[in-house]
Formats: sequence, C-alpha cells, structure tokens
Amino acid sequence: QVQLVESGGGLVQAGGSLRLSCAASGRTFSNYAMGWFRQAPGKEREFVAAISRRGGRTYYVDSVKGRFTISRDNAKNTVYLQMNSLKPEDSAVYCCAADQGYGSTWDVDSYDYWGQGTQVTVSS
Repeated sequence: QVQLVESGGGLVQAGGSLRLSCAASGRTFSNYAMGWFRQAPGKEREFVAAISRRGGRTYYVDSVKGRFTISRDNAKNTVYLQMNSLKPEDSAVYCCAADQGYGSTWDVDSYDYWGQGTQVTVSS
C-alpha cells in the first residue's frame, strides 16, 4: 500500500502561482508512475498531469500545457505540481495518484492509490 498526502492548495488571484506537493509513504516510491487529477463541483474528475517512474517523461492535459509543471523527487518520495498563470477555471480539488502498473496515464482507472486532495481556488 501507498499513502499519499497532498499539500499546498489555497486561495490565489488569477495570474498567480501555487505549488502542490504530494508526499508518499509505504512502498518504494520510484515503483509508481504518478499523476495529478482535479475535480470541480458538479464535474467529473479530470486528468491534469503525470510523470513516469524516473521522471523522464511528463504528460499534460492541453488546458494546462505551458502553465503547469509536474516533477518528482524520488529521494524525498514526493511529487510536485507547479501551477503558474492560474485561471478561475483551474479551481478544483487536486488529488495525486499512484499507478503501480502501466496503464493509460490520463485514465482514472489506471491509478491504484489516491490522496484525499487539496483545494485550489482561483479568484478573478
């Protein structure tokens, strides 16, 4: 089992930045591909970004490309999501997730473990 705990959410004005962190404990962190998803009220959970086990490959939903950056530090068992130029439509609960297999990076069902999430609110 892997336990995931997110932090770093908050309230920010449009155009501002936040850095989310997801700390993992349990099994070997580098065995898992990691992803960030978000869910706004009344909407389905949406893929945001993912990173491969060693960090060599990253993936983003089109709406965040050029603004968000996913990274990981396997020595610290932590994955990050740097969010710049935030927009009100980025407001959501952001969750990190761990994939022990080799499923589709954007597919919610590919991920085996989930954190509780952290709220991000962007005011206009």
